[in-house]
Amino acid sequence: MLPLDGIIVVTLEQAVAGPFATRQLADLGARVIKIERPHTGDFARGYDETVHGMASIFVWLNRSKESLTLNLKHPRAPEIMSRLIERADVFLQNLAPGAAARLGLSAEALLARFPRLIVCDISGYGDSGPYRDKKAYDLLIQGEAGLISVTGTPEVPSKTGISTADISAGMYAYSGILAALLQREKSGKGTRVEVSMFETLCEWMMFPLYYAHFGGVPFTRSGPNHATIFPYGPFRAGDGKVVIIGIQNEPEWKVFCERVLKRPELCGDSRFGSNSRRLANREALGLIIESAFAQLKTKDLLELLDAAGIANSQMNNLEDVWNHPQLANRKRWRTVESGAGPIPVLLPPGMPSGAEPRLDRIPELGANVEALLTELGYSRPEIEHLRAEQVV
Repeated sequence: MLPLDGIIVVTLEQAVAGPFATRQLADLGARVIKIERPHTGDFARGYDETVHGMASIFVWLNRSKESLTLNLKHPRAPEIMSRLIERADVFLQNLAPGAAARLGLSAEALLARFPRLIVCDISGYGDSGPYRDKKAYDLLIQGEAGLISVTGTPEVPSKTGISTADISAGMYAYSGILAALLQREKSGKGTRVEVSMFETLCEWMMFPLYYAHFGGVPFTRSGPNHATIFPYGPFRAGDGKVVIIGIQNEPEWKVFCERVLKRPELCGDSRFGSNSRRLANREALGLIIESAFAQLKTKDLLELLDAAGIANSQMNNLEDVWNHPQLANRKRWRTVESGAGPIPVLLPPGMPSGAEPRLDRIPELGANVEALLTELGYSRPEIEHLRAEQVV
């Protein structure tokens, strides 16, 4: 039995934030019913065709869900939504600002009718304030929350390589829904969980915000290096591969000098006597490290660092990660079914000990229309009529 067995989630979701939250609920056993536009569905279905003709983001975020196509603007749609939601434990939406309210699906309206429901609203900036109605996509929020200002090289600011704002919102929606379900067990009442992409990313930005505000200096962009600790970043080995090291304290610095660099005299060099001094003289120290590492192949360097207890990793490309021996050794790979055949997926982190997550099929658009409508009490002729009217 999975923790969320018996929990029903109805979701009006698209792109990343909402689907990431509900996929994790599905992993824990929840039944997730995904409402999609007829003919086109979640627009993330069309982002690319890289996974046997399917979009990589959609494959990642939508396993174990049921797909019900529904034209939400049709006069028959509210009746279907009402039948769905009255059976649900959770309703989630991440539509454009105000769209859910215009459909009669605001938290206020739903909780008045279904007092045990958990309503989760995901938006760009929240439902109040001067930015309430602004469109919000991941890149835009990365800019507004200052993430781009601290990412990249000193010369060129950059966005992160993944949808950080969307993912942060999805994670807080997921944890907020779990907390609300626990609260309902105690109080017997549902509640609203409001998640703003901007606010979730600002929370993740608190370290540089504190540093810059109270330090009175900008948080420096440092490429793949740590902005405030040195040496903490990538260095090239003699065979051309890149190894990342991290020196966090003075005992580690001493061991690094003695056992890795073979330069114990550096421990007494005033230029490098503390992290702040090493940071101020990072160019000179960087040359010393690069010269030492250039004498070693990657395998030998990693073994030397490990033996000395110095934190390290490789700068892997994506194929290196796909074939990573740690994932293979810990048996983290599984498969899910799809219309294009079995697809490899990673086990979700943080599962309860001994529990195997729910890893069901990635749904084709509208795959569950007939079964769901039958479950809701519609007869076969009624279903055919709904199809003919282009309601579903």
